[in-house]
Amino acid sequence: MKNYIKNNLNFIPLKTLFERSLIPEIFPDPYNHTPHPLCVMAANELQHYIQHQRQWNYDFDIDNLKPDRNSGKMFGVLIVKNSDNEIGYLAAFSGLLGGKDRWPSFVPPVSDIFDKKSFFRKGEKEIDLLTKEIIKIESSPEYIAIRTELIKTKDQYANELNRFKIELKETKALRTVKREKAISQLNKEEFSILKDKLENQSRKEKYDLKKNKESWLNRIDNLYDEISFFNKKIIDLKDKRKRKSSLLQKQIFDSYQFLNNTGEIKTATDIFKDTAQRIPPAGAGDCAAPKLLQYAFINNMKPLAIAEFWWGQSPQSIVRKHRYFYPPCKGKCEPILKHMLKGITLKKESLFKVSSSDLHIETIYEDRDIIIINKPSGLLSVSGKVSDDSVFQRIKNKYPQATGPLVVHRLDMFTSGLMVIAKTESAYKTIQKQFTESTVKKEYIALLKGTIKSTEGMIDLPLIEDYNERPRQCVSYETGKPAKTLWKLIDSHYGKQKNYSKVLFIPQTGRTHQIRVHAAHYKGLNTPIVGDNLYGIPDDRLYLHALSIEFIHPVSKKVISFKIKEDF
Repeated sequence: MKNYIKNNLNFIPLKTLFERSLIPEIFPDPYNHTPHPLCVMAANELQHYIQHQRQWNYDFDIDNLKPDRNSGKMFGVLIVKNSDNEIGYLAAFSGLLGGKDRWPSFVPPVSDIFDKKSFFRKGEKEIDLLTKEIIKIESSPEYIAIRTELIKTKDQYANELNRFKIELKETKALRTVKREKAISQLNKEEFSILKDKLENQSRKEKYDLKKNKESWLNRIDNLYDEISFFNKKIIDLKDKRKRKSSLLQKQIFDSYQFLNNTGEIKTATDIFKDTAQRIPPAGAGDCAAPKLLQYAFINNMKPLAIAEFWWGQSPQSIVRKHRYFYPPCKGKCEPILKHMLKGITLKKESLFKVSSSDLHIETIYEDRDIIIINKPSGLLSVSGKVSDDSVFQRIKNKYPQATGPLVVHRLDMFTSGLMVIAKTESAYKTIQKQFTESTVKKEYIALLKGTIKSTEGMIDLPLIEDYNERPRQCVSYETGKPAKTLWKLIDSHYGKQKNYSKVLFIPQTGRTHQIRVHAAHYKGLNTPIVGDNLYGIPDDRLYLHALSIEFIHPVSKKVISFKIKEDF
């Protein structure tokens, strides 16, 4: 495919009947489709350009992928038809590239906030000056000297007060001993004199303690008075900076004005005010998809299909693979794209080609208290937004007299394998407790796209929900919950092409998407499970299977185990 880098529009010559037949009639839903063939063609051309261009110097380090470099970036292509009915594509990158938001052959940003003469640059300078004033005060010798003296004096006061209290306790104990001895040794008049003397001594010690505390507190108060002069200046400057930052942020959000196919314009502020976030997140509107659609609408081009791909290093927290296609981000882009795609009919694809009504639940074991089933890939564990059909609904219909929540644990929709069903509430509670205490033993088997060099190991990557990209999970050593998975290589050259690996996973914890993230993340096996539409590449199914399970029967209290072989 010839590359025409000209005015941001890169024309794709559709010479063959096959190529022309690829032109989509309906715009594929960005969040629910595999990349359109024309998008793949455009992406391949763009990737070749990125690899060989000499205009910018940005280290993607493609030839030597190193962990923790975090130098990757999301790029996007939009297939469009112009006013002359020519088919071409637009290209964009998310955020900044090489410190700039504009480069030849890429569409411009939605808002020119990074222009040298923009309101943002002016406001940024004003905020920077305030920050420098704050730093100047906080690093001044006078301020540091007073802070140091205040800390030192407070420590001395605490030590002195503690020493005084210990002495008071000791002298009080001595007075008690003297008083007790005097009862048997002195007459009434002598005892009365001694008692008055001891009480006077106690009062004096308390008075001395009070005066000592007052003296220290006066010194501390004087230091607070001295430092408050500086602190007031710092607080006033910080308040001023905060107000300027808030005002500047609102100006930024208002400057992002997004068009749609109907000609309607909405600012980022307007778009996000009715969402759960209410305020646009930082960087909203700087992703590739909004840039591409904005340029198309402004230039009277008809959007036909869109796709985004990752180029370079994976971030440390989320899973991103070099050259893999990903849907636009949800936290920043979904509300914006909902507005921008208004008036455009979206074509949604089913990631799973078989209807759930054609799927059969196989019963492996059943008694009065529990059922063990083999869940097929493509069936929900419990009813949700995708479908009402689920394991729970089917079991409820089949056993209307059963009590309790029935589904003890869940498998992802596209994961197949063993599930435990409780017929009674007591059975549910007993088995659920075993899951909570991680005493249930489970094994999974998966097919990975790629070959694994090692034969076994332990993956220890703490996980937390990616709140902006639900239901995705991400790795976080600061806030994530412990997640550990043992793994063993079963076959390193599996399949006709010998480029797959079969791996046994033994989770030690039960976090959402644990095996999927541990397989795909570069600090795990760095090889996504085949068919993983969240962390890898979609396929006819997710090739992950719950192979075996072992737990204590809720009534007999005997250890029971079950195993069902995978069908791949």
